[in-house]
Amino acid sequence: MLRGIFHLTLTHNTGAAFGILKNQVPLFIFTSLFAVFLIYVNIRKHREGKLYGLALSLILGGALGNLIDRVRLGYVIDFLDFRIWPVFNLADSAITIGAVLLGYSILRTKKA
Repeated sequence: MLRGIFHLTLTHNTGAAFGILKNQVPLFIFTSLFAVFLIYVNIRKHREGKLYGLALSLILGGALGNLIDRVRLGYVIDFLDFRIWPVFNLADSAITIGAVLLGYSILRTKKA
């Protein structure tokens, strides 16, 4: 796409982040379902601010997106390739952004 910077590269990731723990699909499905449940309960139970809710929602959406791929296909489809980082997808981006926002939200709340 952008020569030398960004490419679309199709990969089938049967592992976790960066392809670790390959071919452990049942484990990832179970842990994803458990994480989705915990996040959903936390969102419904706690009203700790908009940033906190946004962070958990991004993580929840990303986890659900990757879970759907794992259940339907047995792997996650990764396609965003910057060549300086492992290939990833939009769900991975949502999880990462959500985790950073969650950390920031928690640190900000503790200082106040």
